[in-house]
Amino acid sequence: MRILVIGGGAREHALCHALSQDPDVTELHCAPGNAGTAEVAQPHPVDAVNGPEVAELAARLGADLVVVGPEAPLVAGVADAVRAAGIPVFGPSAQAARLEGSKAFAKEIMAAAGVPTARAHVCTTPAEADAALDAFGPPYVVKDDGLAAGKGVVVTEDLAHARAHARSCERVVIEEFLDGPEVSLFAVTDGETVVPLQPAQDFKRARDGDEGPNTGGMGAYSPLPWADPKLTDEVLDTVLRPTVEELRRRGTPFSGLLYAGLALTSRGVRVVEFNARFGDPETQAVLARLLTPPAGLLHAAATGTLDSFPPLRWSDGAAVTVVVAAEGYPEAPRTGDPVEGLDEIAAEDAPGAYVLHAGTRRDEAGRVVSAGGRVLSLTATGPDLAQARAAAYRAVARVRLAGSHHRTDIAAQAASAVPFSPQSPSIE
Repeated sequence: MRILVIGGGAREHALCHALSQDPDVTELHCAPGNAGTAEVAQPHPVDAVNGPEVAELAARLGADLVVVGPEAPLVAGVADAVRAAGIPVFGPSAQAARLEGSKAFAKEIMAAAGVPTARAHVCTTPAEADAALDAFGPPYVVKDDGLAAGKGVVVTEDLAHARAHARSCERVVIEEFLDGPEVSLFAVTDGETVVPLQPAQDFKRARDGDEGPNTGGMGAYSPLPWADPKLTDEVLDTVLRPTVEELRRRGTPFSGLLYAGLALTSRGVRVVEFNARFGDPETQAVLARLLTPPAGLLHAAATGTLDSFPPLRWSDGAAVTVVVAAEGYPEAPRTGDPVEGLDEIAAEDAPGAYVLHAGTRRDEAGRVVSAGGRVLSLTATGPDLAQARAAAYRAVARVRLAGSHHRTDIAAQAASAVPFSPQSPSIE
């Protein structure tokens, strides 16, 4: 099977890493890719949000499957252009991707499908926003209605900050605050059959102890030893299937990866958000535990044959991902700095660990240099969370990047032997 992966972040490197080990994959391509994907997949320059350009590349390569990684190409209709060219594609149509592209649309779908979520108001004027903030009270939850690269949400006790963020958005969704820990659950679907993956938890704040600004994610781990074993089945029945069924009923079936961001509140499971693609950095940890070769799974979703696909197989062990970010991330990341020590991570004192590139490129001298805010995802597996975590941090210690920072507490509580209180949404 010849596969083309679209994107250039750590999520796409994680997909390429998994696909490169699949015996059914005969050729692997990534466009535009990064310095890491180039080690396992043939790179190609492409405008990832240009549907005709992506479709032309896929046709020229003779791709049997196109996997669209990031949200912006999906919302822009890249999957539609590839499908129109007669090539199977893993990723929803632009209409279905509105589930991520518009938080207001997601609320509309959830209301129609009876999916439990936070009460919310959609506001288009400062007066409407002020009234909604007053109605819900603190902590204030203010969400840009459109795509914001994981940084469009403010959760704060500061009314002035909440108002300022609302005024910076053309259209804003203001919600009630959901208490309890947050969990990410992915599902692969062909628009009818829904196959859940294993849950994970990520860490959004830039600094230890859930301090600092919100980011795209500073680390993740799987499995969740503290979660109810019935959680996945509950979410499948109350969230994932009803959402897929509602989109199919509307004539806009969702085919690809449906991501449910969940809050485990005192009143039960509530949906915080939907994404229309694999999450980053949770994908790095989840795929590290997947034993089923992924190419057939993604192809079955793209071709409407998931109902006959065998049950997924998972490692009994654990996986932890730690993100190394550039100086100044997330506000103003510095780029162009050499990234060193990567060839040392396969050393014997870091078994089970490997590097997934995010914001990297090679300079004129062939050196790997930083090219974005989140530069690397160091991912490791082990028999349990404690050992996977130790391996991941041994790998992190080998990375040399001037001014970089990372969190030191990824999966720390979950891996400890002391009674565990899982991560709750953090408030400024």
